[in-house]
Amino acid sequence: MSDFDVVVQGNIVGADRIRFDGWFAIREGKVEAIGEANNVPSARDFIDARGRWVIPGVLDGQVHSGSQANQEGIGMASRAAAAGGVTTMVEMPYDDPEPVASRPQLDRKIQLIEQDSHVDVAAYATLNNEHGLEAIPGLIEGGACAFKFSTFEASPNRFPRVEEDVLYEAFRLIAPSGLACGVHNQNQEITRKNILRMTEEGDTGWDAFLRAHPPLVENLATATIYELGALTGARAHAVHVSLSRGFELCNMYKRAGTAASIETCVQYLMLNHEEHTKRFGALTKHYPPIRPKAEVEKLWTHIGNGECTFVSSDHVSWGLERKSNPNVFKNSSGGPGLETLLPALWTGCIEHGLSPTMVVQLLCEGPAKHFLLEHRKGHLNPGADADFVILDQERYAFDPSTSLSAVTWSSFEGREFMVKVAATFLRGQLVWDGRNICNQAGDGQFIRPHRAGVVS
Repeated sequence: MSDFDVVVQGNIVGADRIRFDGWFAIREGKVEAIGEANNVPSARDFIDARGRWVIPGVLDGQVHSGSQANQEGIGMASRAAAAGGVTTMVEMPYDDPEPVASRPQLDRKIQLIEQDSHVDVAAYATLNNEHGLEAIPGLIEGGACAFKFSTFEASPNRFPRVEEDVLYEAFRLIAPSGLACGVHNQNQEITRKNILRMTEEGDTGWDAFLRAHPPLVENLATATIYELGALTGARAHAVHVSLSRGFELCNMYKRAGTAASIETCVQYLMLNHEEHTKRFGALTKHYPPIRPKAEVEKLWTHIGNGECTFVSSDHVSWGLERKSNPNVFKNSSGGPGLETLLPALWTGCIEHGLSPTMVVQLLCEGPAKHFLLEHRKGHLNPGADADFVILDQERYAFDPSTSLSAVTWSSFEGREFMVKVAATFLRGQLVWDGRNICNQAGDGQFIRPHRAGVVS
């Protein structure tokens, strides 16, 4: 009789070590044991990944699948996620036309996840004027894994600016739950003043977006986020930091004993203004903007020092009609990223002399702990869901034309990556075989955070 359902053998990468020719064993979709090359147990099935990398399933902590109505959605995004080795998407709340700012909207999103998703999904919640602060307890009880707010208004109802005194009250209400308060870090007043002036001057070309968003715009907002955390005791989180100063601020607040955390996105580590924005123009328009090479290298110093909580994609599949205006300010911010997050970060770590363990820290363990999902996700220790990715060490130029997301463009087009997703497994079941999606819509689950006193 077999000891386990499945045994996987390969170069097992954890957050702190690599087990070369190691193994882990699966029973009923859970990891039950893990070990070294010798003493491999028996199992009904054996997955031979020897000579290949095997990592825990990736958690993408910033995914916008519903920001454009009737375009992508959970189902299509989850297929792209699987192709990119992402087994858990953390969904942002800014859906069109109604954001996840009330318990009924969260319940509807959960229903969509359990109906359409090919991978597991956790969900952010937010705040808007219609439902107000009163909706926060219901969103916590409903299973939100974190809250997302913005200091900048991208859309009056879907993506509103939350003023600092209201943010203070929201942080204070959320703090006892232990959930993180993530904030889009952008000073609205300076941004709008700069864009108005530059537009009047006709200064709207490919390089204008960076100059309209100098470090002051980002750093003032980042400091505000951490000060709100210090005042309320909440877990204050800056969701997409593109500047070294943001890491310095986070470090300062952490040394003072506050629960500050920090996230950057893979595009801020792998793209630069001089090369990629000049080449791709508004396709690289993100908020914050893609920074100059010198600033990118400073970010890698913080990565190497272990100062980043996790890295995300900030995925959103805008069509090219929203990225092609010669006036850079009239284009939407953001771009697709679910399929490039893992190979891009892996490549960047190798290029900067960092071990693959850093990838697991930033894409698996880090986000799982941050969103209180580590009881199930982010590692391959006994008790975890058997979510894992097999990677081939292979050099290739990324081609977005075959993407499974809603669009087939990418600002990573032509970038050489050093690793390719050969297979993705969710709870021990094959989801992506390197060419095709192998499971069914609805096989993904909604994942709730594990909070003190709450059974998840």
